[in-house]
Amino acid sequence: MDMTFTLTDEQRALKAAVYDLSKQFPPEYWRELDAKREYPEAFVNALTKAGYLAALIPQEYGGPGLGILEGSLILEEINHSGGNAAACHAQMYIMGTLLRHGSPEQKRRYLPKIASGDLRLQAFGVTEPNSGSDTTKLQTTAVRKGDRYVVNGQKIFISRVLQSDLMLLLARTTPVEQVKKKTDGLSVFLVDIRGIKGLEVRPLRMMMNHSTNALFFDNMEIPAEGLIGEESKGFSYILDGMNAERILVAADSLGDGRWFIEKAVAYSSQRVVFGKPIGSNQGVQFPIAKAHMAVEAADLMRTKAARLFDGGLPCGPEANMAKYLAAEAAWEAANACIDCHGGYGYAEEYDVERKFREARLYKTAPINNNLVLAYIGEHVLGMPRSY
Repeated sequence: MDMTFTLTDEQRALKAAVYDLSKQFPPEYWRELDAKREYPEAFVNALTKAGYLAALIPQEYGGPGLGILEGSLILEEINHSGGNAAACHAQMYIMGTLLRHGSPEQKRRYLPKIASGDLRLQAFGVTEPNSGSDTTKLQTTAVRKGDRYVVNGQKIFISRVLQSDLMLLLARTTPVEQVKKKTDGLSVFLVDIRGIKGLEVRPLRMMMNHSTNALFFDNMEIPAEGLIGEESKGFSYILDGMNAERILVAADSLGDGRWFIEKAVAYSSQRVVFGKPIGSNQGVQFPIAKAHMAVEAADLMRTKAARLFDGGLPCGPEANMAKYLAAEAAWEAANACIDCHGGYGYAEEYDVERKFREARLYKTAPINNNLVLAYIGEHVLGMPRSY
């Protein structure tokens, strides 16, 4: 298995092509969308047309059949360019559940249309108001009635529902008091939400422009054929896809980190105060240099995790460490960048404050960095459970 940390010519070409395409959408484009809290429809359509959002879909279903490493490089370059890959990254990591656990019929029905852009799969319905990170405690139910399931409950912080045709939904199909293990009794559904009855979507205005919503299910009926894999095995299917999610979100942070560093280097090299560029002051230069090293180190862990994932080997520790290190590195770079810009770092026209808000998310989501530390402490180092 290839465990080198240098990219192939094809991978470098992919990075360059995605970066060039992303740069066609200038800072003004993202600034205006952020102010209006609008979805980057034109950008997502351009990525879809170029085939980048179908990166992980096998060739037999109309995609290029690339690995998670290539998928992560695509997302990294979107953020590196100054854009926001959160508008589309979910399609990549949601895809894994369908690819690994969907039936041949489900794959034939959905994957070619997702690859072509005729269908958009961007919504991932897991998090709930009362359960947070404890997924086994979720309360949304899906009760089988003939050839349909009836869904009741609610979800919170679910992004891109109004911009998606399909949603991957996790719900409880067996009451928690009737299962032997708390991870049993949860099921995953691929739901066509176009015009569906019984679903109320309430947009939430958040710190960053992520098209985030609260969802309310009131006897929402979905076809039984939308069940992914076996009933009550959904938690393991979702867990199975979390390593991919960690690696891809790490790539988002790496792109942010590189953007902050390049922005800080450029500004501190040309901004003259007291007769010299501020970048010649160690108080400005050293934090930027430290952030650069942190980003480079996180990049190595991302690449290791992706190589293991693509090789079919266990990568839980590496995927979690990549997510943690990249999020921390991006935040370190964000602070160095806003510090060196001074008051201009808070001005919308410099884009630093927008990226600052976007980068902070990944210390908290899709898993809080403290939970990553707890995972490493218990499952990697063998220490007592800390929560």
